[in-house]
Amino acid sequence: MSIGTFSCGTIFVDLRFANQQVEGFDVKNPEDVPFYARLLLTSYSLCQGIPSMYWGVLSDRIGRRPALPIGLVGDLATFVLFGLFKSFTWAIVTQSLNGVFAGNVAVIKSVFAEISDDTNRPRMMALLPLMWNLGSVGGAAIGGIFADPTHQYPRIFGHMEIFRVFPYLLPCLIDCSITVFGLVMGIFKMEETLVREPASRTMDIRMSLTSPSSSTSTLATESTQLLTEPAQPKQRSMRELLTPTVVRVMATNVVMGLGVAMSDQAYPIFAASDLSDGGLGFAARGIGFSLAVSGAAVMYLQLVA
Repeated sequence: MSIGTFSCGTIFVDLRFANQQVEGFDVKNPEDVPFYARLLLTSYSLCQGIPSMYWGVLSDRIGRRPALPIGLVGDLATFVLFGLFKSFTWAIVTQSLNGVFAGNVAVIKSVFAEISDDTNRPRMMALLPLMWNLGSVGGAAIGGIFADPTHQYPRIFGHMEIFRVFPYLLPCLIDCSITVFGLVMGIFKMEETLVREPASRTMDIRMSLTSPSSSTSTLATESTQLLTEPAQPKQRSMRELLTPTVVRVMATNVVMGLGVAMSDQAYPIFAASDLSDGGLGFAARGIGFSLAVSGAAVMYLQLVA
């Protein structure tokens, strides 16, 4: 499950070179590059949040074990395509689809809740942000070190035409190798955690009642069991689930998420902007290293707190 959570951190790879990548797209005015970069990154977050509830519904129907690999396969395919496209339109389409598939992080939270109990659930849930920050450190380093390899490492990649034509494909491929590892682990090692309620015994008892070979004592026993079996809990509506406590927790999470998203997306654009425009003038490598250090600091605080 930790590998699956790390794979959902692919956004941290392309955050590091989003500004530079947009510069190579069909953007006519260079001053509009930061705007298009923000639009590209926002599409991921928007498309990740909206389908999260539907991923939960899907996993309730088909199980957690099939739902997670579906998300990883989609993440794998869209991220490879993201490194191949040189058009802003197609880049935002693949980035949006990548966000849709990454929305199955909600399924991972359900799995953690199902494999834990009241004695260890807080510690289990604390692993999720820890793995997310691990993804931020690794993704930032990958995006910064391996972006545009023909110029950063001409001796190694200078003769590879594919990386000259697609300068941001290599970090996407490296990240996808981690996703493949998570996919293999999910398919062959993960066990189903969704416990389905046993089917109603009404049909069996009706068959017993209509069977001429059934004895009176058997019918009486099974009829008593039918009457004493607890009724299945009624599925509550969304309005019933949104209690005042739940609403307050959700509102707090929204505010915290807004602050984190603003920081994650604004800093790379600010760092990549020229000094004359008020930015830091960092290249993709500098942005990656600075954010990797930031993620490592957050991980340290989470471990010692």
